[in-house]
Amino acid sequence: MASASQYDLAVIGAGPGGYVAAIRAAQLGMRVACIDRDRSLGGTCLNVGCIPSKALLDSSERYDEVRQHLAEHGIEVESVRLNLDQMMQRKRRVVQMLTKGIASLFRKHGVDSITGEASFVSATQLSVRGDAAAMVNAARVLIATGSSPIALPQTPFDGDRILSSTEALDLAEVPAHLVVLGAGAIGLELGSVWRRLGSNVTVIEIQPEVLPGMDAEIASGLRKALEKQGMRFRLETTLKSATTDGDRVRMVIAGAGGEEILEADRLLVAVGRKAHTEGLGLLHIRLATDERGRIPVNERYETSVPGVYAIGDVIAGPMLAHKAEEEGIAAVERMAGLAGHVNYGAVPNVVYTWPEVASVGHSAAAAERSGRTVRVGTFPFRANGRARCSANTDGFVKIVADAVSDTVLGVHILGPHASELIAEAAVAIEFAASAEDLARSVHAHPTLAEAIKEAALAVSERGIHF
Repeated sequence: MASASQYDLAVIGAGPGGYVAAIRAAQLGMRVACIDRDRSLGGTCLNVGCIPSKALLDSSERYDEVRQHLAEHGIEVESVRLNLDQMMQRKRRVVQMLTKGIASLFRKHGVDSITGEASFVSATQLSVRGDAAAMVNAARVLIATGSSPIALPQTPFDGDRILSSTEALDLAEVPAHLVVLGAGAIGLELGSVWRRLGSNVTVIEIQPEVLPGMDAEIASGLRKALEKQGMRFRLETTLKSATTDGDRVRMVIAGAGGEEILEADRLLVAVGRKAHTEGLGLLHIRLATDERGRIPVNERYETSVPGVYAIGDVIAGPMLAHKAEEEGIAAVERMAGLAGHVNYGAVPNVVYTWPEVASVGHSAAAAERSGRTVRVGTFPFRANGRARCSANTDGFVKIVADAVSDTVLGVHILGPHASELIAEAAVAIEFAASAEDLARSVHAHPTLAEAIKEAALAVSERGIHF
């Protein structure tokens, strides 16, 4: 490790925002240290979030496909058996391979990786408590410590029966009945995993619809698709209390019909995440957080303390790995005198259920609230040839465009591989494309992406295939 006094930048946190920022800073000629409390690099996303959850989602989708849907294709399979231990081992191998990849990238770019808990002594000096105490000096410090699951007072996590998303990714057996508190992305994704593997899943949500904040039509369509798959929803319902009794969780819930008792094997609490800033010693540098524990920054990601920056889940905005990555790059490029920038209007949001949900830009309702007049074009996947071939016809594409300029304001997709299809829409919004631009672009046939072209055509009421 280089002498502490030699660092141009110390990054606290080796998650998507932190490790990407460290690599980009090294590319720009900075001497960089990246400090993380875990030896396994990648933060929450790689170790107990995005990557392991997607590994389990993919594995469970294959299991469900074999059991439920292959017969439609003329493929008959007998004696399908779930090996949950093998599935979990595969998930761990995926994670380990990617964490080792980050370590390799650090070595390639000359980033020093330091394991330990970092806290501020001053704006340019960090105390690191790890295997051995150390002091790290740096001209600048970037805080990228991410977030942690929110625990509710009436449902404290016990790691066994009342779970956070971390424990829900590593169960040794399929719960007979899993209750999920929260119908956001995390709750619906992990509920989908265990539903496919054989659990009865009940989702409790205080709001009147799943995916609060998403386009209303998309959210309603996803809920109906998940209900067809066997997931049960208790909307406009609150959890009053939860207690454990042996291998059972006893809950008191309250909805339109009053209070009732609900019992399950396990309860997954997925009501959101909070900025992880505890233990950083922010008081030592007089750096205050807002009412939600986040760190205020300016457009350069500078905090109120000169030389101290923050990105990702610890600042305002959606808690998304790709947002943190782009902020990390923009922050260090600004440090280097470059024009780093994040277009927050073009940051996609994805829910990896099946069908998937992906969205970028404004919903029609949000655009109209901002004073715009909009036109909307939609196209259902049931009219798409490739979707028919794969027997994945649930959902639709919805494009919101400005009625005067035809500029694409938002694209919302419920359907197969929406997570991949949304990239075209993000590029369109980044370049201020019009619906006509999308409609005139040639899309290969037969592809799912043709649904985007057709929805763009529908904005001006000249759809061809529906």
